[in-house]
Amino acid sequence: MLTSLDVQRLTTELPRSQDWGEVVHLDVTGSTNSQAADRAQLWSPVLAELQTAGRGRLGRDWQEVPSAGLAVSMLVPTPPSPGWLSLAAGLAVRAALSDAGVAVGLKWPNDVLATDDDDRKLCGILCQMLPGAAGVVVGIGINVHHDRDQLPVPTATSLRLVGADVDRTDLAVAVLRHLRALHGDLSAGDEWAKGVRSAYREACTTIGRQVDVHRPDGSVETVTATGVDDEGRLVVHGPEGSDTVAAGDVQHIRPAGVPPRP
Repeated sequence: MLTSLDVQRLTTELPRSQDWGEVVHLDVTGSTNSQAADRAQLWSPVLAELQTAGRGRLGRDWQEVPSAGLAVSMLVPTPPSPGWLSLAAGLAVRAALSDAGVAVGLKWPNDVLATDDDDRKLCGILCQMLPGAAGVVVGIGINVHHDRDQLPVPTATSLRLVGADVDRTDLAVAVLRHLRALHGDLSAGDEWAKGVRSAYREACTTIGRQVDVHRPDGSVETVTATGVDDEGRLVVHGPEGSDTVAAGDVQHIRPAGVPPRP
């Protein structure tokens, strides 16, 4: 039987004395991102056992199985380089999973992939900036206790399926702490921010691969990913020379020759 998150332990591990906001735990909600935006409280994690209207990048529908995954959103201050926050969120999840002994890689910009399950997707991240740059809601959804038939697409996996017995409360604490630390480094600028960018580039499995970029107009370009620039954009090289790709400019980006997912 799946158990609910331990709110008391979350509150103890993320104390107000360290400037964490209220821990909000919901049995059911449409979207933790919407809840965090409406509450507008910085560093206040919103967690739900079930999301009924969760969304991924590019408006994709996403719905949780009750108490099987970790769905958490939090409003954070807008950092000096907002484009890097989404990438840093992926890095935070990777660090938390690495702490738990799970081998993962990052597909640009922030898909967390299970190395031991054919690079299937473990986690999705959606960042939404509030009007006037008043803050950014970081939403994270991790597949934890799902069986194969509970996942939305064949390209997804869960921690259970890769053999990891992970406590969702411990995982939530680890992800949020890593996210806050990386946000602090991005906000500090200079060498601290360079450290985040360097760590992401080392973890990003997209760099060095040939990829197909599926753009909104329906065109497809086969290019080689050569790096990530200081704005968080993917640097690619193709027949027309070098270019950069921003997350909002593409429908899909995947290894060359791999068909679009269902």
